[in-house]
Amino acid sequence: MSTNKENKKDNIIQNALKLFSQKGFYNTTIPDIAKAMSMSVGNMYNYFSSKEELAKFAIKYSTNILAVELKEINNMDITSKEKIYLFVDKYLENVQKSPEVIEYFLRVYLSNREVFKQGCEGFLCVGEFVTEVMILLEEGASKKEFREQDFFPAFAMIMGCLGGFAFLSGENVLDKDLLYYSDAVAQNIYRALKYDN
Repeated sequence: MSTNKENKKDNIIQNALKLFSQKGFYNTTIPDIAKAMSMSVGNMYNYFSSKEELAKFAIKYSTNILAVELKEINNMDITSKEKIYLFVDKYLENVQKSPEVIEYFLRVYLSNREVFKQGCEGFLCVGEFVTEVMILLEEGASKKEFREQDFFPAFAMIMGCLGGFAFLSGENVLDKDLLYYSDAVAQNIYRALKYDN
């Protein structure tokens, strides 16, 4: 696929993310997205065959942004504790910079599971991100920085903590700038993971 078509697809996804996260999946129509793009509805269908297909591309797109950043952190020659602090910082920066990405995850992907049943079962559409979290946890455990534990409780604890903060930010209830909390959030996550002698 040409770079031009790829760029156009990314633009459509970015606009869809905004609309889906503001209005919800069911209240957003393909004509709404086409209008935001100044495109014809017919032209939209050249890129995505349905709203459902667009929704699946959007979850891959949004979690891949996080996956790429976490992969860079995983490749750094630093302690697992430092990786957690960097990851939390990057995640919260993304919440601040592109709130629609996290909103989409919380309000559409997690709330409209039926839309993602076909083709996004389990971790299929968020696999790259989940893999990077797995690498972070396994490496930390192998270096005896993190304790050995099942992946799911550790993953749920990390994402619950970060998702909770994204939610608080989205509801405008935090009394300080989001990034002010970064170290405290990272410290809580690290304490829950660290290896106790």
